[in-house]
Amino acid sequence: MKRWVPWTVAALAIALVAGGALRAVKVRKAQAVQASQPVAEAVVTLLAADVLRVGRIDMTQTLPISGTLRAVESAVVKAKVAGELRGLTVREGDAVKAGQVIARIDSIEYESRVRQAQEQADSAAAQAEVMQRNYDNNKALVEQGFISRTALDTSLSNLNAARATHRAALAGVEVARKALTDTVVRSPIDGHVAARLVQPGERVAVDGKLLEVVDLRRIELEAAISAADSVAVRVGQRASLQVESSSAPGAAGKSERQVEATVARINPSAQAGSRSVLVYLALDRAEGFRQGLFAQGSLVLGRGKEMALPLSAVRVDKPQPYVQLVIDGRVRHRTVTTGWRGQVDGQTYVTVSGLEEGASVLSGTIGPMREGTAVQLASAGGATAPATPRTAP
Repeated sequence: MKRWVPWTVAALAIALVAGGALRAVKVRKAQAVQASQPVAEAVVTLLAADVLRVGRIDMTQTLPISGTLRAVESAVVKAKVAGELRGLTVREGDAVKAGQVIARIDSIEYESRVRQAQEQADSAAAQAEVMQRNYDNNKALVEQGFISRTALDTSLSNLNAARATHRAALAGVEVARKALTDTVVRSPIDGHVAARLVQPGERVAVDGKLLEVVDLRRIELEAAISAADSVAVRVGQRASLQVESSSAPGAAGKSERQVEATVARINPSAQAGSRSVLVYLALDRAEGFRQGLFAQGSLVLGRGKEMALPLSAVRVDKPQPYVQLVIDGRVRHRTVTTGWRGQVDGQTYVTVSGLEEGASVLSGTIGPMREGTAVQLASAGGATAPATPRTAP
């Protein structure tokens, strides 16, 4: 073998090893350079409508209320005496006047009682006359000295007892006549019959319910509110209500009618069990409404210019309410304190504290974003400014 062959093989091997090492060094340098370069950060693009500007807006503080309509004047007509019911001709929906005879109770028994009481009164009157003559005679005898003064005093006592018996008998006559008068049942108020609870021919007991009469000329809403909300309610405050009622003839479904109302009274006591407070609102008009209809609406508690945001912009997926601010192109979470709510252009707003006026807040249409996320506003022919909420009309 020639001596230069081994040297040639060795040289080739060394060249291959050196080339591999050189390539490894270049790869490592490239990896180092790539690692030293920053990774491009993802930036979320927002629309102008996705950002709200915190500011003071005209707000109306309202309280949701609901309840049942009731007639201010209503009466349950009851039987004042027991007996067989006769002459009941009115039915549900019939109009009645105050003092109108609406039914009668069989009066034969009560007429007999009046005659009996009158006879007893006449007998007592006759007895009193006898005692009066006896006293007059004894008085004359005492003056003549024929009888003692004690006999005269006895006559006077008998006379006073007879007079008292007569007065009691006369009172009995009045009681009997009152019972006879009560056999005629009259309506206590003007209105319409809402319920007829008995039928002619039935025997009714004392205080037995006969009819229910309601006066629909004045109607009010009876609403139950919490004790905490009742603190801000005052007599004279206004409310806007929607009353549920039957739709027009031939129409399907139901309709709601708008009506204004005023707080007329506030119950001074809370209801047992629920601890709610009853508030009574007088409707501005009663035409077309009926007792028992359901109504709901909002009671205006106050108005003012407040720092507020749409309720949807305040997030509650943390222990404390917070908003998502945009500061220097990044999302920052800021805890806020919420206050009362109100309606602005048909949208629910809530007063907030803990924010600077003019701060940019993500709207409720944007879901939760991690704090520190980079954001930018989309451009449409130029820079877009954050949207500002409209003020209440």
